[in-house]
Amino acid sequence: MSASSSIAGSGQRSIHAWLLLLPALVLLVTFTHWPAVATLIDSFYSTPKGVRAAVWVGLENYETMVDDPVFWQAVRNNLWFAAATIPASIGLALLMAVWVNERITGRTFIRMAYFTPTVLPMIAVANIWLFFYTPQYGLLEQVTGALGLPSHNWLGSPSTALGAITLVAVWKEAGFFMIFYLAALQTLNPSLEEAAAIEGASRWYFFRRVQWPLLMPTTLFVLVNAVINAFRLVDHVFILTRGGPDNATTLLLYHLYEVGFKFWDTAYAAAITVVLVVVLAGVALFQFFVLDKKVHYK
Repeated sequence: MSASSSIAGSGQRSIHAWLLLLPALVLLVTFTHWPAVATLIDSFYSTPKGVRAAVWVGLENYETMVDDPVFWQAVRNNLWFAAATIPASIGLALLMAVWVNERITGRTFIRMAYFTPTVLPMIAVANIWLFFYTPQYGLLEQVTGALGLPSHNWLGSPSTALGAITLVAVWKEAGFFMIFYLAALQTLNPSLEEAAAIEGASRWYFFRRVQWPLLMPTTLFVLVNAVINAFRLVDHVFILTRGGPDNATTLLLYHLYEVGFKFWDTAYAAAITVVLVVVLAGVALFQFFVLDKKVHYK
C-alpha cells in the first residue's frame, strides 16, 4: 500500500468519525456551551424592556447582587441546607446499602422501598410532604397530637421551615445514592470478608479498614452529585414554601427563578447564574483534583 493511499484512508476514517460525532456535538454546543456563553454575555447588559434594547452596563448587575440582601439570605440558607443534606444523605445511603447488601429476609422488597422515592416526580414528592406538614390535619400533626405535643406550623415557622425541606431532600436523595454504594459493594471480592472473619475482625473494623477505603471512588462521585443537588433544588421550595416565611427557605436557584421569571430581570438573573456556575465548577474541580488524591483505587 502506498503512502498516499494510507493518508487517504486515514483522512476518510477521520471524516467518518467526525460525522458520527456531529449530532452529539451539535446538541452539546446548542444546549450547553452556547447558553453558558450567552448567559455570561447577558450578565454585562441591562434587561431589555419593550422597545428599549439591552445596553452595556458592565459590572452593574454584579454590584446589584452584592447589595441584594435577599441574595445573601439565599446564600446563607443554601449553605445551611448543603451542610445538612450532603452528609445526611450520603451517610444514610451508605448505611442502607451496607444493610441491603447482606442476606436478609425481604432484601428485594427493602431495596425497592428505599429506591422508590428516587423515581417519584419531585413535584409529587413535594405535594406528599405538604400533606404531612399541613397544620392540624397533616400526618405529622396527627402523630405529635397523639403524643400530647402542641400543634406547630412546620412550614410556616422560620425556625423549622428550612429543616422541614431538608428532611424532604434527604428522603428523596438517599435512595438514589444508595444504588451507587450497593453497586460498589457488590464488586468487592467476597474473599476479603471471609479473610476478615477468619482473623476475628469485627463488622465495624472490617467496614472501617477494608470496605470504606475501597468505596472512596464511589464516595467522591456521590459527593460531587450531592453538592450539585444541594445548590439546584427549586421544585420542593416552589411547592412547599415559595421561599417563605420571610425568605427563610429561599435557596439560590429559587431566588434565581424569582428574579428571572417573576420579576423578569433577566440580566440580573444571568449574573446570579454565572456566579452559581463558577462556584459549583470550582467546588467540583477541588473535589476531583484535591480529594481525588486521597481516593484508593483498586
